[in-house]
Amino acid sequence: MRPDPHTTEQRADEAILRVDGMHCASCVATVERAARSIPGVESARVNLALGRANVRFDPQQANADEIAAAVTRAGYPATVSTGGVLADNVEDQRLAEQITHARAWLRRAIVGFVLWLPLELTHWVLYAATGHVLHAWMNWLALGAGTVAIVYIGRGFFAGAWSALKRRTSNMDTLIAIGASVAYCYSLVGFLGFQLGWWRTLPNLYFMESAGLLALISLGHWLEARARQSAGSAIRDLLDLAPATACRLDEHNQPHEVPVTELQVNERVLVRPGDRLPIDGVVIEGRSTVDESMITGEPLPVTRQPDDEVIGGTVNQDGRLVVRATKVGSETALAQIVRLVEQAQSSKPPVQRLADRVAAVFVPSVLLIALFTGIGWYVWGSWYAAAPAIIAGRMANAVCSVLLIACPCALGLAVPAALMVGTGRGARRGILIRDIGALESAEALDTVVLDKTGTLTRGRPVVEQVITCNGASAEQILRLAAAAEQSSGHPLARAIVEHVRQQGILVPPVEAFTSEAGYGVVAQVQGRTVLVGSEAMLRKHGAAPDERIAPARGKTLVHIGYQEGDGAASLMGVIAIGDELKPDSRAAIAELHGLRLRTVLLTGDNRATAEAVARQVGITDVRAEVKPDQKAAVIQELQAGRRKVAMVGDGINDAPALATADLGIAIGSGADIAKETGDIVLVSGSLHGVATAIRLSRATMQKIRQNLFFAFFYNVLAIPLAACGLLNPLIAAGAMALSDVTVIGNALLLRRANIDR
Repeated sequence: MRPDPHTTEQRADEAILRVDGMHCASCVATVERAARSIPGVESARVNLALGRANVRFDPQQANADEIAAAVTRAGYPATVSTGGVLADNVEDQRLAEQITHARAWLRRAIVGFVLWLPLELTHWVLYAATGHVLHAWMNWLALGAGTVAIVYIGRGFFAGAWSALKRRTSNMDTLIAIGASVAYCYSLVGFLGFQLGWWRTLPNLYFMESAGLLALISLGHWLEARARQSAGSAIRDLLDLAPATACRLDEHNQPHEVPVTELQVNERVLVRPGDRLPIDGVVIEGRSTVDESMITGEPLPVTRQPDDEVIGGTVNQDGRLVVRATKVGSETALAQIVRLVEQAQSSKPPVQRLADRVAAVFVPSVLLIALFTGIGWYVWGSWYAAAPAIIAGRMANAVCSVLLIACPCALGLAVPAALMVGTGRGARRGILIRDIGALESAEALDTVVLDKTGTLTRGRPVVEQVITCNGASAEQILRLAAAAEQSSGHPLARAIVEHVRQQGILVPPVEAFTSEAGYGVVAQVQGRTVLVGSEAMLRKHGAAPDERIAPARGKTLVHIGYQEGDGAASLMGVIAIGDELKPDSRAAIAELHGLRLRTVLLTGDNRATAEAVARQVGITDVRAEVKPDQKAAVIQELQAGRRKVAMVGDGINDAPALATADLGIAIGSGADIAKETGDIVLVSGSLHGVATAIRLSRATMQKIRQNLFFAFFYNVLAIPLAACGLLNPLIAAGAMALSDVTVIGNALLLRRANIDR
C-alpha cells in the first residue's frame, strides 16, 4: 500500500532552485550534497537536464535562501524560483540562458576547429607527399594553435576544475582539464627539450590533438545543449498556449484590451473567433466550437454555450463568446498542468538511484584508473627496457584517453532526458503524470480495476422509468421521492430532483430528514415517514419485495416506500435510473485486454446493474455493492494475490482505493485538475487514455533502460580500451562528445513511439 501524498499532513516546505554551472552527474551529486548539508533539509532532487533543484525542508530549521547560498558556495550559482513559471517567466529566462549557453559552446567549437583542422589536414597532405611525419615549421604552428586552444577554449574547463578542487571534489571539468593539460604539457616539454638539445629525438607531439579534443568536446556540448532544448520543449509549448492579453468588458459592455495578469475573478471577457481563451470560466453569452486538444488530447472540437465551462489556453473557433472568469493566473487549469509537468520532470524515479550511486564515485574512480594506467605503462616500459621517450609517449596517450573518454554526462542525462520527453508527450495528450514513480508502476501492471460511475459511464444519471405498485401513482412517487431527496447531495438524488423539476411537479416541504449511509434517506413528508433508497433499506424497515417490479437491465433502482407509526413499511414503487455508457468504454476495455491486462469492475451499485454494464463493455470480473470505504480492501485483496493493480476512478470519491493501488489513475476534468487524486490524471476523461498512459509508461521506461545501458556499457567498454592504449586522445574526445548526444537523441525518439492503439 502506498501512502497517499494528498491526505498525509505536510510539514515541510518545498523550494525550486535554478542552478547554473552543472555539466554532469558528478555536479548533480555535489549540488544535492550541498543542499542536504543544511540542517532541516529533508530531500534534494536535482535535474541536470532542467538545471533545477527541488528541495524539501523544515521551515523552522531552514529557508530557501539559505539553501541556495549553500549550493552557491559549492560552486554552482543558485537562485530561488518564486511564483512558478507563469508568474516570473522562469521558463523564458531559462530558454534564453540555454540559447546563450549553446552559442558560447558553438563559438568555442568553431575556434577549435579553425585552429586544429587546417593544420591536421596540412600535416597529412605533406606526409603523403614527402613521407615526413611532421615538418619543423609546423611544430611551431602546432604549438601556437595548441596554446590558443588551451587558453581560450580550455579556460572554462580549467575554471570548473579549479572550483571543484577548492571544494575538495571533482567533476567532468576535472577529467577534461587534466586530460588536455597532460597532452599539452607533455608535448610542450618534449618540444622544448628537443629544441634545447636535452634529447636527440623529437617525441610524439599532441599540440594539434589538444586543440582538436577541446573542439570536439565543445561541439558535443553544443549538440547536447541543442538537444536539451528540444527535449525540454513541453513546458514551453504549454506556456505558448497562454495569451498575453485579453479583451475585458466593462460595465457598459465596452471591450478593453488589457494584460491577462490584470484580470480578476468574475470579470467578463470577450473571446472572438480564433482567439485563445485567457482564463478558465463559464460561458454567459454566445455559442461556439472550442478546440481543447492541447489541454485534453482530444482531437475533435466541442460545442460550448451558456453555462458551459471553458478552459484557458483553448481556441475559440467560429463564434463570439462572453465568458465570466472563474479562475485566473496561477489558478487556471493550464497553470496547474504546467506545475504538474514541472513537478514530474524535476522528480526522480527509483531507477535513477543506481545512476546516482555510480555518479557519486565516478570521477574519483576515473582519476584512480588514470593514475594506475600511467603506473602500469611505466612498469611495462621498464620491464621491456623501452626508450624513455616511447614510455612517456604511451603513458601520455593512455592517460589522456582514459580521462577524456570517461563520460559522467551520459549517466546524468540518461534518466532525466527520457523523462522530459515522455512527460512532455503525455501532457500534450492530456496525460498528466504527478508521480514519476508511476512510470515504473504502470510498466509492471497486470490488473486494472475500474469504477463504474463517471469512469465507464458518463456519470450523469437520469430518471428513465417509474414503476408503481400497491396503488401508488407515478406522480405521487416522484413527488415524495423528490421531497425526501432534495436535502441529499447524492448523484441519484440530484437526478430525481432534476427530473421532477423538469416535469413541473410541486414538491411538498420536508419536516425532518435523516440519512442512513449506504442505504438511503428517511424523511417526514406531510405527516408520514417516507423511505427512499436501496431494496435492503426497505427490507430493513419491514417492506416486502414486489416480484412484479422488473425494470430493464443495467438500471439503478431507487425504492420508495412509506411507514405509518411503528408498523412495517410499504413499498410504493421503484424509480429506475440509468447512466449512459461513454461511447469509447467498450473499445477502451478491449485495448486493455489487448495489452494482456485483467480488468475488474468495482462499484457500489447493485449487482444486477453492475453485471449489465460489465457485459456491455466486456468485463467478466465484477465486484458490486462495495461501499466507498471498502474499495481499498478489494484492492488489497488483489494485491495479496501478487497482482500489480491500477485503480481507475474519478479521483475524489475513490481516493482511498487510488492511494492503495500500485498505480492510481484519475479520470480528471480539464477545468478542475487540482482536485484530482492519483499518480496519473487523464484530463480528457476518455478511458482510451488509460491504455495510452500504460503504453507511454512502457515506452519511457524502455528508453530509460536503453540510455542507462548506453551510458554504462560505453564507459565499461571505452575506459579499458583507453587504458590499454588502443585509443587516440582525439578519438576519445570525439567518443565522449558522441555519448552525450546519443543518450539525448535516443530519448528524443520517444516522440515517434507509437502509444496509440
